[in-house]
Amino acid sequence: MEKRTIIAILLSIGVLYAYSFIFPPAKPVPPAGNAKQGAVSSATVAAASQAAPAGAAAAPIAVPAQPAGAARDITVDTDLYSAVFSTQGAGLKKFVLKKYKDVAGSKGQDIVLVNETAASRFNLLSDSRELGLNPTALYNVSGSDLKLTGANKGTLEFTTTTPQGVVFKKTYTFSGDAYRIGLTEQVQNAGSAQVAAPVHLLQTSRVIDQKAGGGRYEVYGPSTLTDNAVKSEKLDSLLKTPVQFDKNIVWSAFADKYFMESVIAEKGSIAQVRLSRPSADANLRDIVSPTVTVAPGQSAAVSYALYYGPKDLDILKAQGSRLEEVIDYGWFAAIAKPLVVFLKFLYKYTGNYGIAIIIITCILKLVFFPLTHKSYKSMKDMQKLQPKMNELKEKYKNDRDAMNRAVMELYKTHKVNPLGGCLPMLVQIPVFFGLYRALMYSIELRHAPFYLWITDLSAKDPYYVTPLIMGATMFIQQKMTPTNMDPVQAKMMLMLPIVFTFMFLNFPSGLVIYWLVNNVLTIAQQMYINKSVAD
Repeated sequence: MEKRTIIAILLSIGVLYAYSFIFPPAKPVPPAGNAKQGAVSSATVAAASQAAPAGAAAAPIAVPAQPAGAARDITVDTDLYSAVFSTQGAGLKKFVLKKYKDVAGSKGQDIVLVNETAASRFNLLSDSRELGLNPTALYNVSGSDLKLTGANKGTLEFTTTTPQGVVFKKTYTFSGDAYRIGLTEQVQNAGSAQVAAPVHLLQTSRVIDQKAGGGRYEVYGPSTLTDNAVKSEKLDSLLKTPVQFDKNIVWSAFADKYFMESVIAEKGSIAQVRLSRPSADANLRDIVSPTVTVAPGQSAAVSYALYYGPKDLDILKAQGSRLEEVIDYGWFAAIAKPLVVFLKFLYKYTGNYGIAIIIITCILKLVFFPLTHKSYKSMKDMQKLQPKMNELKEKYKNDRDAMNRAVMELYKTHKVNPLGGCLPMLVQIPVFFGLYRALMYSIELRHAPFYLWITDLSAKDPYYVTPLIMGATMFIQQKMTPTNMDPVQAKMMLMLPIVFTFMFLNFPSGLVIYWLVNNVLTIAQQMYINKSVAD
């Protein structure tokens, strides 16, 4: 039993430190060749002009003049972000978040999600060989720089004409107080023959050296909600093998631990997502629309929603389309999400996420007090039976079966359950891991100060004070815990506080505070239980 307990604890440590790496999601096998594109449904394609009466010629579409000269930039400035678009490709070349800094303190600079100088690597380039659409073609743009505040809205409309006589229009819609951006791609057929082709929306994400990038890049790479499940790909594997999705695609994103950029389907506007790494420092998401079929003189469009911003649970849920599932809480999401909501609720009243963590820890300790009490009482009872068990082991040392029967009879006589000390603890493990994931991946803790020297609950304690105190409290807790281990096993268990201390040295201070407070409460609880349970 004690050997199994040691193994269980060591496995728990392993899971705590690396379980998200042990069970990677299954990688879809890309189909050979290009999959056949489905036709755009009537719900997806919006006709921009009415069909001509039978027997009459369709009204000609005015073809705008092609833009001349060099590309120019248009800036969109809102309360939440600043974005720079280029008339070359009608693409996004820079996107800066105003509410988040790269480091805590006065020296922090605004987080930059997109910053490209090469036109071929701008975000949101549109491509279609069949329509003659070049990703880096020059566009005309209606309007100029936008400055939006509050609920004010604004649009940018980019237009270009292909050699096939197709007028292609991209319309972006912005709001001063929202991260969500609307994008509509419209195909107008100014030629004399029907056109039919999918339109590709190209998303290039710069790949950062994760080892040099720090904690923000612990979670890093593309994710896609397809066929009712979120599929995440490892960047290293994409260097060797591209991946393709083509079933019920809801959104495709590229995210790190705290921030993301994503394209969300509207009315089935994403038929395929193709992931690849054309170079070591770039990840490409090719987002393919269903086939757009347009008769001469007619037009049709596909629309998307764009989200460039923080992985804040409340904000993501407000976008709809299950976008909040981009935050990977692992197997314990059902526990982690309510804990994040409760953490934010407490913050409204405390104004300090560190205090909110302490309150949650206290509440959880109270909730599990009956189970813990039962567990320690069972361990106490087992400890009292240890001398009698030793006598039985000596008496039946040459007959293992007889010894096991005698030990079970001893348990039955004294009404002791040998598993009573373990089972109540096992019930608490999912809650612990749920809270662990909630604290580890909550952007709310990022750069959130506690008190004194702890100025960022998402970063390690700069002076390692809290991990060392945590290790000391764990040692005290270990010494106070009733045990019937032999001396060798007991010494092995005393190594756990040392292991945990080294493990927690680089953990976010918010997690260390949780564990430290939990240890202190457990010590107080053990003192109470030791007094209440008669020897």
